[in-house]
Amino acid sequence: MKIKLTVALLVLAAPLVVFSYQAPEPLPAGPVKIIFDSDMGPDYDDVGALTLLHAFADSGKAQILATIASNKYALVAPCLDVINTYYGRPEIPVGSPKNHGVNFGCNQHWTDSLVANYPHKIRTNDQAQDAVMLYRKILANQKTDHSVVIVTVGFLTNLNDLLLSSPDAISPLTGKELVTRKVKLLVSMAGKFPHGWEFNVKEDSTSSKYVFDNWPTRIILSGFEIGEKILTGKNLIKSKLKSPAKMAFSIAIPMSSGDKNGRMSWDQSAVLTAVQGAGPNFGEVKGKMIAEPSGFNRWKSDEMGMHTYLTFRKSPKELSELIEKYMMHETK
Repeated sequence: MKIKLTVALLVLAAPLVVFSYQAPEPLPAGPVKIIFDSDMGPDYDDVGALTLLHAFADSGKAQILATIASNKYALVAPCLDVINTYYGRPEIPVGSPKNHGVNFGCNQHWTDSLVANYPHKIRTNDQAQDAVMLYRKILANQKTDHSVVIVTVGFLTNLNDLLLSSPDAISPLTGKELVTRKVKLLVSMAGKFPHGWEFNVKEDSTSSKYVFDNWPTRIILSGFEIGEKILTGKNLIKSKLKSPAKMAFSIAIPMSSGDKNGRMSWDQSAVLTAVQGAGPNFGEVKGKMIAEPSGFNRWKSDEMGMHTYLTFRKSPKELSELIEKYMMHETK
């Protein structure tokens, strides 16, 4: 989920030198093991993103290990459970933050429409597992090191708390040690590049700064400027599907004057990259994401950097068509 505020760009005085890095992300031999972390509620591209992930799971390209809320809004976990259940995976564990965190509701009321119209077991965030404990259990249970891809399309609250977590009955490792051992890659819908303000980074700026300063694995960043140009949903709402995605987009698009040509696809772009790697669809710029305490982000280019942000390889139109095809996936 991305910005809901007017973005004011600041121009840096010094010129920025970038190094294009376009080596494709190597794809695993089997399905990509993914933890999906979402602030579902303030925006509805999260629904499209989780639909994509289930489409990839149905084709054997992804294995969904957990779906976790980063938003304390009460209907986030139920909506995650709705989508998992609709696609035949009600067993996927759902987590939510139990301590501090951002609480953003849904003024378009598609969240309460989903929970009113589709089967699910979780009725409120309070019934979901503790987000950090769920992260620790999932990671500790992986037999293969460096095998998990985390895709976060919301606030960085859970990842901050995971990094700071202590050894416990689940694992003798700290959270940072668990991430270092078990996580291959973090893909995050976060930031605006090469610099700017973006909702996910800004709303919990303390967590954002800590994560981008301390995360021990490679990070791919799908910035505001990527999803902004990829419009989806028009064909979906014209279809005969009965999916949660169709309902959410059918409710929200007519209520948003700026979405008459489709909704911006920030979160779907991150999921697409988490499963397929950047190479087929995007180029990359290597360096370091610097999140400031204010929530403003800037970029330091570095050919040896552990972070990359996405640039367009395929056109936004091609990516819109590709993403919408996955969003129109129907349950088996």
